[in-house]
Amino acid sequence: MEKFFGYDEEYLKKITGYITAKEIRQQPRLWKETLDIVKRNKDSIDSFLNHILKKDKIRIIFTGAGTSAFVGESVVPYLNKKYPGKFESIATTDIVTNPENYLFSAIPTLLISFARSGNSPESIATVDLAKQIVNEVYQIVITCNPEGSLAKKTQNDPNSLLLLMPEDSNDQGFAMTGSFSSMTLAALLLFENLEEIEQEIKLIIGNGEKILDKMAPLIKDLAENDFERIIYLGSSSLKGLATESALKTLELTNGELIATYESSLGLRHGPKTMINNQTLIVSYISNNAYTRKYEIDLLKELASEKNYHKLIAVSSDKNEEIESLVDNYFYISDQGKVYKDDVYLIFNYVLIAQMFSFFKSIQLGHTPDNPCPDGSVNRVVKGVIIHPYNK
Repeated sequence: MEKFFGYDEEYLKKITGYITAKEIRQQPRLWKETLDIVKRNKDSIDSFLNHILKKDKIRIIFTGAGTSAFVGESVVPYLNKKYPGKFESIATTDIVTNPENYLFSAIPTLLISFARSGNSPESIATVDLAKQIVNEVYQIVITCNPEGSLAKKTQNDPNSLLLLMPEDSNDQGFAMTGSFSSMTLAALLLFENLEEIEQEIKLIIGNGEKILDKMAPLIKDLAENDFERIIYLGSSSLKGLATESALKTLELTNGELIATYESSLGLRHGPKTMINNQTLIVSYISNNAYTRKYEIDLLKELASEKNYHKLIAVSSDKNEEIESLVDNYFYISDQGKVYKDDVYLIFNYVLIAQMFSFFKSIQLGHTPDNPCPDGSVNRVVKGVIIHPYNK
């Protein structure tokens, strides 16, 4: 019988947690499969993109709802550094309510949509609105469900490209785990030289396996503590990760553990008032030496005040100064910094947030595979009425 994070398969099924545990654990394999998918399709991807990117004016909008929106928030800072100013991240939930604020008829637009199921009403409506409003619109759909409405909308459309994620990335649990990390990786690989980045992806996969095996008991111990609030901190791409981390904790604990996010500098501008002796603070540390100075300054300030439950740091490399300031410290490597940019830390860091949220869900007596059994929140959103847009 299989074990996941020290739990027997039978026990996890009994507490309705088996699916989520399995889906968190299998992510390194999904990353390898995602890389292989992009490699197989790279010629068609490049052909599609090169034609569009040659245009003088082109907007590239990453879009999705909930976790799928946070894919864009996570990758856009890095891509704008690589290709200055071309990329935006706008949630479908914003576009649908105010399309005239985000879609402009005269500007050619590439819409890159992310979706686990591809059946969320806002995701479908965003594509329809883009086609209605924008004179020249292209789309790439990155989805985990070949049978979803979003995937089907690309059929027989020469201005559309469909990129299907690994079959097992279509999470069957409530929370998006492997779907988030697979789609995030695919989004990056669209715009990377695969020969240059492949070894880095293999390193990410190997480090992911180590985190899942070696850190799980430590993270489980942390989740056994009693506290009422958690705030995740991150800068730039890692703020996108902080946003997703907070959502995972809210979802898997059915809102019982209040979770939020902020940037390291943004915390002082009001959100710091939420910190009390019932608050766990998690700081995602950047690899960028300049950015890290600000993050360490905040750790020093928080450590001197000591009005929190616990202060946690997550970094790529072991740093003695950081270690001296925090209660718990998780780092990927003791051999120095890893990865060429912070955006690639997301894949290893997110495992820590997912495992923590999973363990906390169990500790609070919830059912991770279906943490909201009354149906007020669903795996695929319900209750949204899409109204005609007639302007």
